[in-house]
Amino acid sequence: MKRILLVIPFLLLFHSAFSSTGHDSLLLKLNNILDKKKDYDAEKLNRIEKLQQELNNATNPDLNFRYHIYLSLYEEYKSFNYDKAFYYAQKLLQTGDLLKDPVKIAFSRIKFGFILLSSGMFKEAFDSLRIVNVKLLDDNSRKEYYFLTARTYYDIADFDKDNYYTPIYNNRAGKYIDSGLALSKAASFEYLYHNGLRSLKTGNIIKAVTNLKTLVNNPHLTDHQFAVTASTLSDIYIRNNEPDSAINLLIEAAIADIRSSTKETAAMTNLAQLLHKNGDIRDAYVYIKQALDDAIYYGARQREIQVSAILPVIAGERINSVEGQRRVLFFYASLLTILAIIVVVFAIIIYKQLQKLKLADKVILEANHNLQETINKLNEANKIKEEYIGYYFNLISEYINKLDKFKRSVDNKLTTKRFEDIRILVNNINLTKEREELFINFDRAFLKIFPNFVDSYNSLFSEENHVKLLPNQLLNSDLRIFALVRLGINDTEKIAHILEYSVNTIYNYKARIKGKSIISNDEFEDAILAIKAI
Repeated sequence: MKRILLVIPFLLLFHSAFSSTGHDSLLLKLNNILDKKKDYDAEKLNRIEKLQQELNNATNPDLNFRYHIYLSLYEEYKSFNYDKAFYYAQKLLQTGDLLKDPVKIAFSRIKFGFILLSSGMFKEAFDSLRIVNVKLLDDNSRKEYYFLTARTYYDIADFDKDNYYTPIYNNRAGKYIDSGLALSKAASFEYLYHNGLRSLKTGNIIKAVTNLKTLVNNPHLTDHQFAVTASTLSDIYIRNNEPDSAINLLIEAAIADIRSSTKETAAMTNLAQLLHKNGDIRDAYVYIKQALDDAIYYGARQREIQVSAILPVIAGERINSVEGQRRVLFFYASLLTILAIIVVVFAIIIYKQLQKLKLADKVILEANHNLQETINKLNEANKIKEEYIGYYFNLISEYINKLDKFKRSVDNKLTTKRFEDIRILVNNINLTKEREELFINFDRAFLKIFPNFVDSYNSLFSEENHVKLLPNQLLNSDLRIFALVRLGINDTEKIAHILEYSVNTIYNYKARIKGKSIISNDEFEDAILAIKAI
């Protein structure tokens, strides 16, 4: 009797941790691979470092050599780090332009299109692919172009999920896949995978499964090829309501992604969602956290937002699960108190478990809090970027129009040899007025994002030291300095350069302003950074 009473609470307490899901061995394998994740990433970073050293150590490297190294670096980064991949895609385009090589330019635009698509920038991806001169490409590059364009149409169709546009996009994608298949060998990965993908999209599930299963069972696939194939096949099993088969494939795909250091992946996210539906909250929470870490590391906004939307749901249920365990513990603790001999034993067990549960609660709540702060910062940063990108595009466009008008005027006067008129034209340029107009445009854009900035700024001072703006004045020099600080520009030299002041002047301005504040100097800039955008 005593043995039974001792065992029952123990089993209930750890039921969720040890419950069999039918995937224990694969999940154990995945967890072991996760422990080695940093080692796989270190191998990739080591390859990248060698490529960079090869470029740095080359004596007077020609443009073709640079193009080759940039391409190798792009291939390493394209599914590993968005910003770096974007940078080297630009380098490929720039080098192709310098070489005046239309083939390399066309090939570079395909690579640029891939990284734009990976970040969810459909319009930009289409813009890059639309101007590729396909006739210049060899068969392999042309095949890559067709399959990438098809994937772009499929992705935007899945994103829209619209009864009118989705069939149109899927139909266009199918035509591009047909063109790519015509250039592919019948037994190759490209042929079998894309033929299976097209069959899936057209509803021929049997043919799709046949092609994808053939690839999954092929031992010669790379880790990345296997992960892509397994993820696609798992989607079919999910649609057919076969979650166990889908989970097994997603575990294998996630393992392959870790081994290949692929950060731009959906396998781990989809696996967490399926485990969550199966009631395996513990593993689902671990894997969705891994998916968020990868999304943040890769740097694509739409992936971060997608994963961030799922994490709170799983974390919330984990909290409920922990609370449920706590209630079970209290129930059995009160029940077993009638057995005086084992009261002490159970008291110790319950105390230890409660401490673990409290710690788990604290960790989860902190994680949720940090996650919410991260989401808020991401949303604010995205809004600032969008506003200022539009602002600077408009500003640059205006200056280009002015320069074009100035150029035409100078050309006309040079043609007519009216050199004195050119001097008058140049002397009429009022740089002070242009700079003032630049500041006014900056003030308007900044106050659009932070309409309460002036009031929040004044709240940091006593009333006699409040900033009093002139009629029609948006910001003054004091406010403009700390507006730049709020945008994340902390370098005094950069602020001085932007505002056309000396570095010492900026230091003096900051010191004078902080000295008047009602809060300490050390806390002043933190208070500025805490001012919220709309």
